[in-house]
Amino acid sequence: MGTTPDGGHQLKPGLKQRHLTMLSLGGVIGAGLFVGSSAIINQAGPLAFITYAITGLIVLLVMRMLGEMAAAKPCSGSFTDYARMAWGEWAGFSTGWLYWYFWVIVVGFEAVVGGQMINKWIPSIPVWAIALTLMMVMTAVNLLSVGAFGEAEYWFASIKVVAIVAFITVAALFVFGLWPGARVDFGNLTDHGGLLPNGLATLFVGVVVVIFSMTGVEVVTIAAAESAEPAKSIRKAVNSVVFRILAFFVISTFLIAVIVPWDSVVPGESPFVAALDRIGIPGTADLLNLVILVAVLSVLNSGLYTSSRLLFVMGGRGDAPAWMTSTNKRGVPVKGILSCTVVGYGCVVLAALFPDTVFLFLINASGAVFLFVYFMICISELRLRRRWEKENPGGLEFRMWLYPGLPILVTVAIVAVLVSMGLRDANRIELMQGVAVWVVLTVIYLVEKRARTARGSRALDTARSADVETPPSPVHPS
Repeated sequence: MGTTPDGGHQLKPGLKQRHLTMLSLGGVIGAGLFVGSSAIINQAGPLAFITYAITGLIVLLVMRMLGEMAAAKPCSGSFTDYARMAWGEWAGFSTGWLYWYFWVIVVGFEAVVGGQMINKWIPSIPVWAIALTLMMVMTAVNLLSVGAFGEAEYWFASIKVVAIVAFITVAALFVFGLWPGARVDFGNLTDHGGLLPNGLATLFVGVVVVIFSMTGVEVVTIAAAESAEPAKSIRKAVNSVVFRILAFFVISTFLIAVIVPWDSVVPGESPFVAALDRIGIPGTADLLNLVILVAVLSVLNSGLYTSSRLLFVMGGRGDAPAWMTSTNKRGVPVKGILSCTVVGYGCVVLAALFPDTVFLFLINASGAVFLFVYFMICISELRLRRRWEKENPGGLEFRMWLYPGLPILVTVAIVAVLVSMGLRDANRIELMQGVAVWVVLTVIYLVEKRARTARGSRALDTARSADVETPPSPVHPS
């Protein structure tokens, strides 16, 4: 998949299996786990880890469905192409732009969060300046080559995984009385109002919040198209990564609930720091803040990669400007990357100027948008599975379990989460703003479709008029 010296229209296979594995981890393990888990523990109580288990199971099954489609027909557009194959042009157009919207907003948001963190250490530099600098650094990494991006993401994700494994190891030793001065005591699970102090419903309501902390694992199916063996890479990544993520989220949350009383966890403050302080390890706050900063850079890196590849694919499908498909001699879609960074820079500026209005709207709308994408993945698999099995009598090599019953159940679960967002005051605005974004994209699609039809009609009329034979000129005698 090479390119011509003056640019071409091909991505280059520069990602290795270890890059893909860490890439999918990198988009998931972030502030949503290190800090966001505080809100779930405070809301659901000691059994908050069950909320993570339920959510992780939903994500696992969605990924299995996506993996089935991606292994059967690997393509850079991943689920946007599958939505198009299953439900037509509108589905591909809207799913692609919804996912692109989600990631470019995340890029801007993560840059601002990174700026806020570094500003605490260096208050003399304003947040917006730090955020723009982080954007520029990550842009440079993405512009080098897909291999440079993959290598950066590999090390970012490795640091996060090592941090979580170290936490689980230390916390488990403490919980089971193997840490100096520790004794076995599971009293915190029952001594502060019981296992379900706020009721059974809180375990399921929390899914609305938790599912957003697990976003990003699907990036691997987009990145796999730039690997040497796409189908093999997808199978390995889907099978291994999701189970590891489930283990990280569930085990770490359980250990925190055992070590720290659930009602002492403050939303917005890292429960990991609280647990390590209880164990007696000094300097944990600064150390964890450094890990969270790495997590921010990791998500920023993944976001730029994912959004630029989507523009590349949508440009080839006619859903974005055709110049988005041009690549340099290293197979990097430079114009697509720069276009995404422009939006990211815009988000940083909006965060500085309108933090409580425009920027807040963008962030709130992106939450429900991701669930819409999950919904489209589910209904696309339900439709394509039957079609592809007829085309391949030998069967698909990577399959979703218990089709069609389990895929239908997962689809219903996604719809239930969306409905619960509409019923909860805290999440209703996110759902409404997400719907508004989808409606706007639908209107844009209809307008563009009408314009394309009009252009096609004019071109056909021009061709017909050119085919009309011009009558011969009369011959005059000399």
